[in-house]
Amino acid sequence: MYKLSRQPFRFLKIGLLTSLACLPTISHANLSERADIQQFIRTMVSQHKFDAGKLTGLFKQTIIKPSIIKAITRPAEKKEWYDYRPIFITQSRIDGGVEFWKKHRETLAKAEQKYGVPAEIIIAIIGVETRYGRHAGKYRVMDSLATLAFEYPKRSKFFRSELEQYLLMTREEGVDPMSLLGSYAGAMGQPQFISSSYRRYAIDFNADGKRDIWNNTADAIGSVANYLSVHGWKKGAAITTQLTLNKAPAKGLLNKSLKPYTKVADLRQQGISIPNGLSNTEQATLMALKAKQGNEYWLGLKNFYVITRYNHSALYAMAVYQLSQAIKKQSNA
Repeated sequence: MYKLSRQPFRFLKIGLLTSLACLPTISHANLSERADIQQFIRTMVSQHKFDAGKLTGLFKQTIIKPSIIKAITRPAEKKEWYDYRPIFITQSRIDGGVEFWKKHRETLAKAEQKYGVPAEIIIAIIGVETRYGRHAGKYRVMDSLATLAFEYPKRSKFFRSELEQYLLMTREEGVDPMSLLGSYAGAMGQPQFISSSYRRYAIDFNADGKRDIWNNTADAIGSVANYLSVHGWKKGAAITTQLTLNKAPAKGLLNKSLKPYTKVADLRQQGISIPNGLSNTEQATLMALKAKQGNEYWLGLKNFYVITRYNHSALYAMAVYQLSQAIKKQSNA
């Protein structure tokens, strides 16, 4: 079901050497002796009835990795649009999406019919996240979550919660917590679900009795569609539209929120030229994305906002949207 390392001891050795070299005060052997981790273990025992000895054994195997801290402090979403877009809107990724659609056409059609999410959007999310399952992550999830939970104060509360969810998830699924690989942030499988998302939104779409987002593409497709549906995807509704403006809008109107914050009618009253096809009652957010030749102006609608629930970034949602349209265009050519 899960993507396992074929050489676990080699990766363990490399990770240990890196950890010891970069953080000499933290060792592979004594991590479980830290006071904050001991407190976490006590919480898991009291709240979820875990075995203290088994959790201590897990943390003895867990490695703090400085490379994870380095990676999370320089996410792609901090780039400007003109640098971010070329990462994901490439001919190879478009070709991969077209091939993915051909290979999984029936499953995608089934997901679209059940959840109302267009096939091209599902494909684009998996394409942006893992290049259609080919690059699902190289870090042990236990290492990633522990590193961020206990060595990254900026978001330690969030990642301690995800570590809790991960241990619950692996117990429920009957899987060794040390066996799963994922991203530096602990995201897993073809759609890169974090632990809490897996527990809430992953589904067994092919009804084989397992929720396998690692190796079962049907489950990955269905899980992405379910995620977007639960977050409010509106079947057949527009996602976003680019605007052609004679002058820049007032700064107070731009990038106020990922969530649609005003009616299209109100923006029109402010002098923003919006295509006639959009209803005055539609909720929207006005966005400016930095291109090399100046700003691009876009109107984000409810479905655009739903994509940002997957990754809270307008750049991410726009990359998914534009990749989806390129895939659809080439598939129909």
